[in-house]
Amino acid sequence: MDLLIPEYGLLFWQLVVFSIVLIILAVFVWKPVTEALRTREAMIEDSIKSAELAREEMLKIKADNENVLKEARAQRDQLLKDAMAVANKIKEDAKGETAIIAGKMMADAKSAIESEKNAALSEVKNLVSSLSLEIAEKIIREKLSDNKAQRDLVEKFVKEAKIN
Repeated sequence: MDLLIPEYGLLFWQLVVFSIVLIILAVFVWKPVTEALRTREAMIEDSIKSAELAREEMLKIKADNENVLKEARAQRDQLLKDAMAVANKIKEDAKGETAIIAGKMMADAKSAIESEKNAALSEVKNLVSSLSLEIAEKIIREKLSDNKAQRDLVEKFVKEAKIN
């Protein structure tokens, strides 16, 4: 039961210590803490006011930006209309010049193609003949690599020569 009900002496000293601590806190700590809280409260209020001013200013800037965008779009549309008119005029002028140039280029291209075609055919003929000679040479070398094959071929040519 002693744990639940303390003695009067203990209660007295606890009350004395608590009172001393309360006085020390009231004199040295309470004023700085309340002052810090007031300062913080004022700072928060200033921040809120600044944020509201910044918000209002942002709304004004946004409205100005929208007006500038509308004007820029109108100018862009006008510039596009002008550019289309100029482009159409240039296109009509260029069509006439293009027809003349295209005709000349077609004639030049046809003659160039014809000359390239002839050159290519000539080159193909030369290539085929040189390949044919190389193939024939390789076949003859392979067939006539030994003396017996050479003799048989000579005898064959001699028989054919006598027949004719």
